[in-house]
Amino acid sequence: MEKKVLLTGDRPTGKLHIGHYIGSLKNRVKLQNEGKYDPYIMIADTQALTDNARDPEKIRNSLIQVALDYLAVGIDPKKSTIFVQSQIPALFELTTYYMDLVSVARLERNPTVKSEIKQKGFNDSIPVGFLNYPVSQTADITAFKATIIPVGDDQEPMLEQAREIVRTFNRVYNCHVLLEPKGYFPAKGQGRLPGLDGNAKMSKSLGNAIYLSDDAKTVQKKVMSMYTDPDHIHIEDPGKVEGNTVFTYLDVFDPDKDKVADLKAQYQKGGLGDVKIKRYLNKVLESELAPIRERRAKYAKNEDAVYDMLFEGSKKANKKANETLEQVRDAIGLNYFKR
Repeated sequence: MEKKVLLTGDRPTGKLHIGHYIGSLKNRVKLQNEGKYDPYIMIADTQALTDNARDPEKIRNSLIQVALDYLAVGIDPKKSTIFVQSQIPALFELTTYYMDLVSVARLERNPTVKSEIKQKGFNDSIPVGFLNYPVSQTADITAFKATIIPVGDDQEPMLEQAREIVRTFNRVYNCHVLLEPKGYFPAKGQGRLPGLDGNAKMSKSLGNAIYLSDDAKTVQKKVMSMYTDPDHIHIEDPGKVEGNTVFTYLDVFDPDKDKVADLKAQYQKGGLGDVKIKRYLNKVLESELAPIRERRAKYAKNEDAVYDMLFEGSKKANKKANETLEQVRDAIGLNYFKR
């Protein structure tokens, strides 16, 4: 039975944090190891340039950091093709063809695009590349004939737009060259992780994240600074667990659910201090992060080997994307000199 192609990836705008780990990385390793999929994992440097074009050094420096994070969490280049978006020329040609099949108005209506435009404060100065990224994302997906796309719930509008472009292309050119993708979404409670400050989103730009590369001392310091219940002033005071970041993290990271339930009951009743539960959370996080940190340090000793891995992965991805591009050119009728 032929394996289904899976495509996912990250923008190299900094090191990856535990929100990425819970929201996507951990799931990628699981899917990779099931053996049912052919995973392509893209470091989306071109997409990152859509809002970082004036700071390319940030992208270049982050490329190796993201690759190290991938290897550290267990993404295996023998099982997954890890590649760099900018090194696949076919993606840009496909984007150009797909741009002719979608209107500016449709792109502006995309809820995910609208939300991110507001978040980034573009106002009326939206880079064309950023507005167009649902189209380039469709090129990324279709180039590898990917049908399984692990994403967060907020990315469903992007996938719907990709499906629209696929259907339009196949209808206009009377072919079945492109395949429609489906989202593979995180299990309930395993999606977006809140920031250390209680903000709904853990983000590099907000400075409220624990990074996979953080050392044990840094993790401990960040955990001890976490937002809890502002009204829980004295140990004997009853505390709230809803919206309490420490308990949110325990729900996600601690496999001992009975222990977490007991801690919640004690905290709500009164008599359990924030320092004690933070120390316990730190212990839980360390059990998960220590092996990742050790693997990362090992790979970081030989960055040349990591770049070689990215080169080989990009070479394989390039071959696959070129095969699709030839089929697209044939469908449109652009292969004038093909004999």
